[in-house]
Amino acid sequence: MKTTVADERPEQPDADEAAGRLAVLWRRLLRDLRNPLFLNGYALMANTGVTAVLGMGYWLLAARLYSPEDFGRSQALITAMRLFAGLIALGLTGALARFIPVAGKRTGALISGGYLVATLTAVVAAGGFLLTLPFWGANYATLAGTGPGLFFLASVAIWSVFTLQDVTLAGMRKAVWVPVNSLCFGLVKMGLLVALAGALPDDGIYVSWIVPTALALIPINLFIFCVLVPRHAKLAPAGSRPPRPREIGRFLAGDYPGAFSILAIVYFLPVYVASRVSGEMFGYFAMAQTLGAMIELLAINMATSLTVAGSADRSQLAANCRQALRRSYLIIGPVSLVTVVAAPLILSVFGPGFSEHGTPLLRLMALAVLPRVLIEIYLSALRARSRARGLALVQIGLAVLVLSSSLILLPVAGITSVGYGMLFSELLVALLIFGGLRKILQHAETPQPASAREAPEAASWSS
Repeated sequence: MKTTVADERPEQPDADEAAGRLAVLWRRLLRDLRNPLFLNGYALMANTGVTAVLGMGYWLLAARLYSPEDFGRSQALITAMRLFAGLIALGLTGALARFIPVAGKRTGALISGGYLVATLTAVVAAGGFLLTLPFWGANYATLAGTGPGLFFLASVAIWSVFTLQDVTLAGMRKAVWVPVNSLCFGLVKMGLLVALAGALPDDGIYVSWIVPTALALIPINLFIFCVLVPRHAKLAPAGSRPPRPREIGRFLAGDYPGAFSILAIVYFLPVYVASRVSGEMFGYFAMAQTLGAMIELLAINMATSLTVAGSADRSQLAANCRQALRRSYLIIGPVSLVTVVAAPLILSVFGPGFSEHGTPLLRLMALAVLPRVLIEIYLSALRARSRARGLALVQIGLAVLVLSSSLILLPVAGITSVGYGMLFSELLVALLIFGGLRKILQHAETPQPASAREAPEAASWSS
């Protein structure tokens, strides 16, 4: 049988085919970046990546420059500060994401009102915490006294506004500025951490966290109120109706109980753990929990962008949900897998104690993010449709499950109990809401007048 020269050539990879695939991926990325949903979502995910990288660098320096006890105690103080700062601010993030896209000329008043309410409530709640310091254990004893107490109250007020400004940028579809802000904030924070290691060996971590935050508020909010808000109001569609106070109040009445429940998981649970363990052990817990929460933020950020896009055009909600779900798993799936495999290596860079005590917790949290994607997409679809009853039901149920299971297991499993509680609870809730999510993914929705969207429908969506 006669062979040809072509038959004798060894098989080569099809370079043209590979180049074609890269070109398709590049065109798809460019198309996504022209879509406000994905531009906002990718920007917020990029912010999570920037925060994760700089955060790891920051805590790596802190672990090297400060004692394990001071490291853990500072983590406890930062967690308590974020708990009270988010007491109302985290509840308002959903409302701002929902109503800023349609607020029009009232956008500035909506944002500034949110800032004011969040700050005042947070300071009052933090004041109550300072009055009950003996209950919260040795890790919080350094807040006793007028000077430390006032600094703590100021830091709570600062972080309240800082919490809301990112979602404000996302609500006006300018989330591309969020990672820029995080980059500058992270670099300044790291520099100050090093500078204060000798001057403030006990409190340098906490001070280096708060001072750059306060400095970052000034330029970002000048940009928001002097540039973005007037532009957003000017570009409001003709005939658009800003949200009425009653409409916002009705949304918050349904959304806030759920947001408060999530706050209990993210911040109250660590504060409680800090009150029951040593500063050194809490440092191990907090590092693993921080890294796990960064992965979880990837899901939450895409969901926030989905809320904004769904509020502006509900007819595309089903399609946006499907696309956001696919892209979320394309990004989060590999990140979760790598974290599970490499958890000991990741934590070992902070020291042997972190790897030994924190690896099981980080692995469990990385696995828990996978069902959390389904939950966050479902919750954002409910927010976009103003389904407050369903929001509260899912979030309160999740919080009750996580808190109860974690606290029950704490005396037995130690700091790893939180990981077991989160994985079990989020798997169970994802199974319970799967039917409702499938309905949203399968059925496109046509715009309806407000009178046609009543509360009874919310119950069917949350079933």
